[in-house]
Amino acid sequence: MQKKYYTMVVFPGSGSPKNIRLSKWLVKVAVLGLILLLAGLGGSSYYFSNQYFHLLDGQAELSKIKRESKIQKVQLEKFSHRIKNFETEMARLERFEKKLRVITALENSPKSMEKSLGLGGPYGLSSQSFSTSMDAGTRSILDRLNGDLGNLDNQAQMQLISFQELDEFFKNQESFLSSTPSIWPTKGWVTSKFGYRKSPFTGMKERHEGWDIAARSGTPVRATANGVVKLAGKDYGYGNLVEIDHGYNIVTRYGHNSKHAVKVGDRVKRGQVVAYVGSTGRSTGPHLHYEVLVNGIPVNPKNYILED
Repeated sequence: MQKKYYTMVVFPGSGSPKNIRLSKWLVKVAVLGLILLLAGLGGSSYYFSNQYFHLLDGQAELSKIKRESKIQKVQLEKFSHRIKNFETEMARLERFEKKLRVITALENSPKSMEKSLGLGGPYGLSSQSFSTSMDAGTRSILDRLNGDLGNLDNQAQMQLISFQELDEFFKNQESFLSSTPSIWPTKGWVTSKFGYRKSPFTGMKERHEGWDIAARSGTPVRATANGVVKLAGKDYGYGNLVEIDHGYNIVTRYGHNSKHAVKVGDRVKRGQVVAYVGSTGRSTGPHLHYEVLVNGIPVNPKNYILED
């Protein structure tokens, strides 16, 4: 009869040997369980190892995407900054062109009327643009930038056409241009502009027909265009006054001077010193009162200063 158990003999350090019987069925179950346990541990180790390496790869890819996103953000912000500078320059050119049209009487030209220089909305390139997914955010920003570039391109084309018209007008117009006021008469701050204001003497509303430019007493006052001095004397309101006739029905006045540097009949050039800032006449302090008259009518001096 086949035995149903195994006998194990244990020899202790002292004493007689001991016999231990183990059921064959129990041994087989134990061995099978051990094999299954080892197989399970091996499979689990393989699975988790793969997941770990996939996770490492995913983290590396995510880091790469983040780096690329940051690079794209910096590039787009630099690009948008360049567009802003371009828009600022185009706006400056537009202001300059409007002044040229005023002094050349071309402000109602058909080419000027046809211009459409308005731009679209703001860029929106704030940090919120990147709070969504990189692809969607980048695509949205690029769409806005493309739209702005399209508007700027149209604006530049219209500005080019306008300047071409002005260029044609300026040809053979050297005398007219040199006789047209176009520079600041003195260095200072505009304290009272052209138009209605509250009188500093009566407190009543009055029309101010020029610009008051505050400056230190003795600051040079310069002719804003070529011309002939028609007046270099005193007037109750203007105090010491210089009046220059530039021809083409254009006259400029420089009032409240401390003293004069020209006399009646002198021919002066643009930029030449004709007087010095003072506070003579109806004045509350040192400043220059500057007027531009066209056909005897005072006009806004702002339109006859081409410098920013």
